[in-house]
Amino acid sequence: LKKILKMALPFLPGNSFDKNLGKDKFHKSHAFDYRENNPVFFGEAKPGIGGELLPGQSPYKNVSSFPKGAGGEKPAWVAFDKQVLRFYAYFQETVQEKREELYRTRYCSILFHLEDDTIQVNEQKAENSGIPQGTLIRRHRIPCPPPNDDQFYTVEDFNVGNQMVMYSKIFQIVDCDVFTRNFLRKLGVRVRDPLDLPSDPYTEHREKLAATMQPLRPYEKLDTLKQFLEHDRQVLRFVCYWDDTENMFGDPHELELHYFLADDTVEILEKVLPNSGREAIPVFLKRAPLPKEPPSLHQPGVQTKKTVLNVFGPTGHGGRYIFDAHKTGAVHTDYYHESDLCIGAVINVWGRKATVCDCDEFTKNFYRTKYGIVRFEPIKIAQPPPPAMKREFPPYNGIGSDEDSLSSCLYLIPKPPRKDFERFMDKDRQGLDSNILRFVAQLETTRPIDMDRRFIIFYYLADGTIAVYEPPQRNSGIIGGKFLERSKQLNPCNMEGKSPTQSPIYYQAEDLYLGGTLELCKHRFRLIDADEYALRYMENNADQFPHANISLILAKLKGPASSHISMVKTAFSEVDTEKKGKLSIEKFRTLVRGLSHGLLNEHEIITLGRHYGEHGTPPLASLIPIIQQDLRRNNYKEFQKLLNSLSPHATGGSVYVEQEMLKYVCKTLQVPLSDQLIDGTIMNCDKDSNGHVNYHHFVMFLNWVEHPFDGAAVKVGNDWCKGTTSFAVTMQATPRWKG
Repeated sequence: LKKILKMALPFLPGNSFDKNLGKDKFHKSHAFDYRENNPVFFGEAKPGIGGELLPGQSPYKNVSSFPKGAGGEKPAWVAFDKQVLRFYAYFQETVQEKREELYRTRYCSILFHLEDDTIQVNEQKAENSGIPQGTLIRRHRIPCPPPNDDQFYTVEDFNVGNQMVMYSKIFQIVDCDVFTRNFLRKLGVRVRDPLDLPSDPYTEHREKLAATMQPLRPYEKLDTLKQFLEHDRQVLRFVCYWDDTENMFGDPHELELHYFLADDTVEILEKVLPNSGREAIPVFLKRAPLPKEPPSLHQPGVQTKKTVLNVFGPTGHGGRYIFDAHKTGAVHTDYYHESDLCIGAVINVWGRKATVCDCDEFTKNFYRTKYGIVRFEPIKIAQPPPPAMKREFPPYNGIGSDEDSLSSCLYLIPKPPRKDFERFMDKDRQGLDSNILRFVAQLETTRPIDMDRRFIIFYYLADGTIAVYEPPQRNSGIIGGKFLERSKQLNPCNMEGKSPTQSPIYYQAEDLYLGGTLELCKHRFRLIDADEYALRYMENNADQFPHANISLILAKLKGPASSHISMVKTAFSEVDTEKKGKLSIEKFRTLVRGLSHGLLNEHEIITLGRHYGEHGTPPLASLIPIIQQDLRRNNYKEFQKLLNSLSPHATGGSVYVEQEMLKYVCKTLQVPLSDQLIDGTIMNCDKDSNGHVNYHHFVMFLNWVEHPFDGAAVKVGNDWCKGTTSFAVTMQATPRWKG
């Protein structure tokens, strides 16, 4: 419009348009620059003054431009990632010096990558073309043909019917895929209808020749690939039985037949039982087609894959031969097929009659689906079970432990015996819980010098080992100390009547009880006493220790006591001379031992007395030495810290704290004392009317640094307990055996 108006109006004031009107940019473009220290001219790609094009200059296109509606505001390499436009094209090339063809048409596909405007050309592979095909042009940006070779192809250059010149080859685009067609329509491009692909003269000539050719070898084509692809890794599994007992030294054989559906081959495996006297070779018949009747040995050339006919000419050189399509004189062999195998069928395995007895679930489903067979009743194999072989080991030779000697019989290279790690973690020492049972024992002997000897027997629950120590006695003439090293000890009572080749039986925790005997290294020990921990552990685990189970003890006494209840009451009344309804432990033990007539042993009597006994407050004079000795052994000196931790919990600013809070603070500060010792100390401390404990007295009893116990009198509140005070355990006199 401007040009028309400019030509129609005269060049007079008021009749011309100022081209600079409304323009605010008048800069001159930078046309020269340096690249690798060399001056280079960039003017062809630069606009004119103010960003306008120079006269005769066309817009320079470098990359594809997309409207804002396509791909969003993201850059092209993000919005169009992995999106490719596919065009179908062809190009023709001239063929020189060949009469069958003057030109050749080559079909290809052009891939345009939207993310970076790169192009890749792939040529379709034709059979027996003799041309290297595949990737014709690798993926990269392809420049436009001259004189625009400084520019590159963009998405605007592609459409159905366009011709693309790439490296002197003219590609004619004839069609595109659905995605490409829809994408170009969104860009506003009118996509043309697909064109017809021209035919290749040489390809048509080859197809005509192939149609008129006759096969030189008129044999049927065996398509085994289809069978392989459909039934690969599918195997029919049958259980077979071959009775070879009629032959000398023959045995029944259990076989497993595998029929491979991929190639109709058969493989047979034999289940060789251990100690059967036969070599453990599992392959009974290697994988191959199994003939129904074993063929005889043919002469060379009789059995071949192809049959040859001598048409004319002498035998040998100069004769004419062709293949026989009817296979005249060919030798045929029948092989076992899947239809010949079923439960109860007898198959001939190269002269050996094997009976099919059973099959697996996959085989049943195969025959049920393909042949409609429903019943699959297995045939039982009448084969006697092999005799059980009992493994016997040589007797223990006394060298090392029994487990070490046994490992030399089990392995060629002896391995160390495995330890019971779970038992060790469960019964190992945990804080103040030692898991060690201690007993006092004496020797059962007639030698006067050994009658007064006392021994301490340790039983470690972690590994079942036993150690024996002898406390030194002054003027006894015997050096005390370690009597028996810690080790596992055999129980000779349980080994009576057993073969020396059988596994030994060691002493267990339930074999140790008061009144019982132990035989250790030809020495017989009688257990006469136990510490408090051992007795309490047995009573807490009464299901493991029957001598400490009060229910079993009462059941044992229920029968005799119920029939003589009046006599039992009379006996208790006669012993209780003070008529207090209580007996001392010595009188109770003597009375129960006489009334039970040997039904109860010493440990059961002690358990019965501890169950019905009255447990009073332990004397402070005997409690403080034990507490301070344990604290001194563990080097515990944090008594001031214990006082500071208890003072905030005192009630009303006094020196009294709750018993549970006192126990909680001791446990928090990890005071190395058992709950029984802490409870005994609390029972002997001064208390207020609410039962709260004076924590100053409590800490004073524990403080072995400032208040060591020397056997003098100890004052608790207004009461005095001398160091020589004794404590006697009393028992209830009224029996409760009927309950």
